[in-house]
Amino acid sequence: MDPELKRAAELAAEYIESFDTQKVTSEPDPEVLAAKLRKELTADGLPPLQVLEELNRDAREGLLNSAGGRFFGWVIGGGIPVSIAADWLTAAWDQNAAAYACSPSAAIVEEIVGGWLKDILGLPEQASYAFVTGCQMAHVTGLAAARHRILADKGWSVSEQGLAGSPPIRVLVGTHHETLVRALRQLGIGRQALVHVAKRDDDTIDVEDLRNQLGKSPESPTIVALAAGDLNRGAFDPFGPVCDLAHEHGAWVHVDGAFGLWVSSSDRFRHLVSGIEKADSWATDAHKWLNVPYDSGIAFVADPVAHKSAMTIEACYKVEVEGVRDQFEWGPEWSRRARGFPLYAALRSLGRNGVAHLIEGCCDRAHELVTGLGQLPGVEVLAVPIINQGLVRFLDPAGTDHDAYTDAVITCINATGEAWFGPTTWNDMRVMRISVTNFRTSQEDVPRVIAAVKGVLDQGVSNPSDRSSTPLSKK
Repeated sequence: MDPELKRAAELAAEYIESFDTQKVTSEPDPEVLAAKLRKELTADGLPPLQVLEELNRDAREGLLNSAGGRFFGWVIGGGIPVSIAADWLTAAWDQNAAAYACSPSAAIVEEIVGGWLKDILGLPEQASYAFVTGCQMAHVTGLAAARHRILADKGWSVSEQGLAGSPPIRVLVGTHHETLVRALRQLGIGRQALVHVAKRDDDTIDVEDLRNQLGKSPESPTIVALAAGDLNRGAFDPFGPVCDLAHEHGAWVHVDGAFGLWVSSSDRFRHLVSGIEKADSWATDAHKWLNVPYDSGIAFVADPVAHKSAMTIEACYKVEVEGVRDQFEWGPEWSRRARGFPLYAALRSLGRNGVAHLIEGCCDRAHELVTGLGQLPGVEVLAVPIINQGLVRFLDPAGTDHDAYTDAVITCINATGEAWFGPTTWNDMRVMRISVTNFRTSQEDVPRVIAAVKGVLDQGVSNPSDRSSTPLSKK
C-alpha cells in the first residue's frame, strides 16, 4: 500500500475521532493561516509524506469542525462513516461518471440509487433525475427543464432560438432561498422575473394571493417555486392545493427541498409533504440530511422529455450502448465524479428505517435544544422547530438593542468552542438560527450546549451598541 494513502486514512480517522474533545470553532488570523499554507513551489517537488503531514498540520487550525455533532450553523450534515469510506473508494477508482461507456458500474449504481431515492422521497416513479454538485445545480437542472417546457408550450424552442425575443418568463415565489434566484440568473431568466406572492403568518405561500397573481397574466409562461422546509423555520408550503392551482393555469411547479424533502422518509413527518408528488421538479442535497460527503445534489423532473431536451448534448465520439442510461444527457456536466457510490453505500447501510431514524433523531434534538434554551432567562424562542430548524434571540438586559446583543451572545457562544451557531435576520430581527442536521448530534450534546450558553449568559455579555457597557465581565 502506498504509505501516503495509509497515512491519510490514519489522519482522517484521528480528525473524526477528535470531534467530541476538540473545539467546534475555527477563528484563525487569516494572515497567520495563509503564511502557514503559502509554501514555496519548488522545482522538483517534495516527498509525498512530508507534503501530507505538513498539509494536515498547517490546515488544521482553519478547519471548522462542522462535521461534528455540536455544529448548528447553516444546514450542514456530517458524514456517515460508510459513505465517507465509499467516497474514498470513489476517489481511488477515479471514474469519469459521464456515461455508461466511461464507467458501467457508476452508471448502473446511479440508476439504482435514483430509483431508491424516488421511492424513499415519495416522488413519481417515471421522474427522471440527475446527480449534480449540490442543490444549487439541482435548481439549475430542474429550472432548465421548466424553461424548456413552458416556452415550448408557447411555441418557442429555447434550445434552438435562445432566450432573445422569447416570451418573458415569470416566477412566482413565496419563501425562497438565494440559490433559486441565482439559478434564474444563470439560466438567463433573471431576477426581474420574480413575482413575490404574499405569505401567511407561518411563512407559507398564500394560496389565494397566488390565485390572484396567476390570473393577472394568464398568457405568460410561468414557474411557481415552493419550499419544502424553509431555512429559518422549516416551513412547508401547501403542495397539493398549489400544484392543482398552478397546473390549472399551465404553470410549472418547482420545489426547493434542499433538506426538507427528506422528511418524506419518516412516518412522523411525511404529512408535511402531502401532495408534493404533484410538482414538476424537485431539488435536494443528500449531503445536508442523508449525511453523505459533499458533491451530492440531486434533481428530479416529472417530465423526462423536457429534462433530457434541456440537458443533452451531441458528441461524435459518444460510444453507443443500447439500453443503458448515459448520465451526461441529464445533468449540466460532462466529466464528473461518480457521485452515486457514497449514496449507494449510505442507503444500503441505513435502510428505510435507518434514514427515517436519522431524520427523526435530528428533529428531536432540535426541539430539545430550542425548548431547553427557551428555559434560560433572557432567551426568547421565536420558532419552535417544525422539523430541525429553530430560531431564538437574546434579550438585552439593558433593553437597548436586542439585535446587537444577540449577535454579541452568538459570538461569545462560538468562542467557547462548545458549539457553533449562525446569526441571521428574520422578520427584521437579528436572531440565532439553530439547525440540527448531523447524525452525530446526540442526546448528551443537548444539555452540554445548553450549559455552555447558560455559562455565557451568566458571565455577562457586553452590548456593542451600548457605549457605557464594559467588555465581557466576570461574576
